[in-house]
Amino acid sequence: MDFNMKKLASDAGIFFTRAVQFTEEKFGQAEKTELDAHFENLLARADSTKNWTEKILRQTEVLLQPNPSARVEEFLYEKLDRKVPSRVTNGELLAQYMAEAASELGPTTPYGKTLLKVAEAEKQLGAAERDFIHTASISFLTPLRNFLEGDWKTISKERRLLQNRRLDLDACKARLKKAKAAEAKATTVPDFQETRPRNYILSASASALWNDEVDKAEQELRVAQTEFDRQAEVTRLLLEGISSTHVNHLRCLHEFVKSQTTYYAQCYRHMLDLQKQLGRFPGTFVGTTEPASPPLSSTSPTTAAATMPVVPSVASLAPPGEASLCLEEVAPPASGTRKARVLYDYEAADSSELALLADELITVYSLPGMDPDWLIGERGNKKGKVPVTYLELLS
Repeated sequence: MDFNMKKLASDAGIFFTRAVQFTEEKFGQAEKTELDAHFENLLARADSTKNWTEKILRQTEVLLQPNPSARVEEFLYEKLDRKVPSRVTNGELLAQYMAEAASELGPTTPYGKTLLKVAEAEKQLGAAERDFIHTASISFLTPLRNFLEGDWKTISKERRLLQNRRLDLDACKARLKKAKAAEAKATTVPDFQETRPRNYILSASASALWNDEVDKAEQELRVAQTEFDRQAEVTRLLLEGISSTHVNHLRCLHEFVKSQTTYYAQCYRHMLDLQKQLGRFPGTFVGTTEPASPPLSSTSPTTAAATMPVVPSVASLAPPGEASLCLEEVAPPASGTRKARVLYDYEAADSSELALLADELITVYSLPGMDPDWLIGERGNKKGKVPVTYLELLS
């Protein structure tokens, strides 16, 4: 117990000395040991890395989970080392509502069938979103969080220790400076009042005491300088490791972009498949006055198709079962044909449609009575229906 009390008193004395030195530095009453410019640059880069890593981490969490309540819940589960329960994504919840609506409104009606198809696509989108969130959390968020909770805490601890070593060093410098000043004053020639032998003896004793105090202060200064240099080197090595952290975060960023690219590619493919399936439903869009606009073209092909000259054709009056036969016999109009660039690959659903390859040029025209979402496309001696949303009309 006696040892603990002595240690407690010693720690209190050191803390008080550091507090005095820190306060005097703030008021400009004490000198402060400055770090070299390279070390200051390392400190500034480390602080900047920490701040931006925190911002990127928080915003990525918002991107992956916009619901703040859900984020708080996941945070609490992680702190309690418990598994985060599986959560239904918004796309999957929308798919569930659409499927229930189709069941109640009639799954055999055109609206019900379309609801079921869209529900299936939304369910696939929700599953793709779930995979993206899982992959991004492991490959991107976890390394950033490990840096903040691991490496940065170590760096902060060593920086605080370096700050304490610097305060001890500057306190030793101030103590040595005061001891030397007192020693110089004690060794000065006494005035006329100090001519008696007793005063000479007292002056000599004081000089000897201050000599011992200077020797002790110099010894403490050497020890403090050694500890400061050692701690500065340890902290410097940790700060230089920030470069390795940047390399690791760069690799994680590439993984995040890769997972995000995969996610959006899956969503794009699911929606294209859905669009093809909806286009095959007979009469699904009959009577619509505002056909859907294409996603990637600045000029709406449907609007352009509506203004194209049309010519009468027997094919438009033919029964659906004979459309493919009559289509081959239809000659293109003398005027009104246009060139179009294919935006995406398209697989023909039947013999009445024309398969398309991205970036190829075809000739298109419209026939009276046709669905405004479709045109007649020709490539060489091949002819068939093509969806307008896959085209960019050129001339």
